[in-house]
Amino acid sequence: MAIEGFTVRRAVVGDVPAIVAMLADDDLGGVRETTGSDLDPAYLAAFAAIDADPHQELVVAELRGEPVGTLHLTFIPYLSYRGGWVAQVSAVRTISALRGQGLGHELMGWVIERARQRDCHHVQLTSDKRRTDAHRFYRDLGFVASHEGMQLVLGEPTPGRARIRPPA
Repeated sequence: MAIEGFTVRRAVVGDVPAIVAMLADDDLGGVRETTGSDLDPAYLAAFAAIDADPHQELVVAELRGEPVGTLHLTFIPYLSYRGGWVAQVSAVRTISALRGQGLGHELMGWVIERARQRDCHHVQLTSDKRRTDAHRFYRDLGFVASHEGMQLVLGEPTPGRARIRPPA
């Protein structure tokens, strides 16, 4: 099912609270994100760094002028693939009221087209092993679990101090 009338645009700083709310609106995100009336300055510092980097796009999907989805797209140059580019997609979220109605498919279609526009060799992503519904969603789109992802958690940022600093 297609979502009629949605648009995708680059996020602006005023979108950060809505994006953080979408990131926090599930079991996993609710534990690691902070929401409330006072937005943690670390989110704004991260936004500034992402926005300043021409190889990153933080986007918002809108429906009738309201943010209803988001994702973070990073274009990575590789020596592999004969010096090709790879599109890395992360933090894909839709508002809970629209989940299961096709917005995620539309967003990922936008990602794939954007990666083609940037002449990327492939689109890659990681998804927490506990997100079994998300894994099914990505498989339905044609993604293949071809690699085993790993991470090393380095700890939490110091409270009140932005982990990512905007470029000088």
